[in-house]
Amino acid sequence: MTDVEQRPRVGHIQFLNCLPIYWGLMRSGALLDVDLRKDTPDALNAALVAGDLDIGPISLVEYLRHADDLLLLPDLAVGSDGPVLSVNLISTRPLAELDGRPVALGSTSRTGVLLAQMLLAERYRAKPDYFRCPPDLSQMLMEADAGVLIGDPALRAMHEAPARGLRVVDLAEEWRDWTGLPMVFAVWAVRREFAAAHPGTVKEVHEAFLRSRDLCLDELDTVAAAAARWEPFDAATLANYFRTLDFSLGERQVAGLREFARRAAEHGEAPALPEDGPLFAEV
Repeated sequence: MTDVEQRPRVGHIQFLNCLPIYWGLMRSGALLDVDLRKDTPDALNAALVAGDLDIGPISLVEYLRHADDLLLLPDLAVGSDGPVLSVNLISTRPLAELDGRPVALGSTSRTGVLLAQMLLAERYRAKPDYFRCPPDLSQMLMEADAGVLIGDPALRAMHEAPARGLRVVDLAEEWRDWTGLPMVFAVWAVRREFAAAHPGTVKEVHEAFLRSRDLCLDELDTVAAAAARWEPFDAATLANYFRTLDFSLGERQVAGLREFARRAAEHGEAPALPEDGPLFAEV
């Protein structure tokens, strides 16, 4: 990257599920060549859509809503091919009995929330009365029969809920059982105009991300031990979580993405993805 003005503005989520993508960037010094913008997932979604970022992570739902302006970076995502551990529906009753009952949405994760709503509506024929509240399981269940939790609160609830007689439904596992496909929660994308103007820069950033991910996956126990120093989970729990996550975006993952997109379009939550035309940046 030879021109200061061409330093790409790259988004960074400081969440556990993105740590393996960024771990090696810190180790290798690749961050020196980018303008790294750290923020919440919602803020980074909005910045990439608005053109205030050039490259960054974006929730699958928001990517689908703005796919005309974005290209995917190949083989890079956050998802799972089975349980994900950190996207859960905690319920006091069987899911089919949630029809008409209050269900709390304890997260702003648009993809996880839509996944829960689609599964309940289509697989369990349940249309609950949804409302939003802070992601605190005890508070949620004071007012609701079930709650959707994402991220660290979901990881904690997964261990606490069974002792309280509550059902823990891993929504990514439900998706795989339902469709036979992996679930993709977030992707990395580049704005189309930036990819057209700076293809070499996009290639360099993409390769740095892949090297970072692969380095982390080779050293997961070390990464988990380091992360445990500032997270409320022990190293073994974090290592298991990182090994559960799927950071790839191959043929099966793209098939899962397309199936989610098809169902999201049916629910009126996003435009349908075109069957032809490029989805990926050329790197």
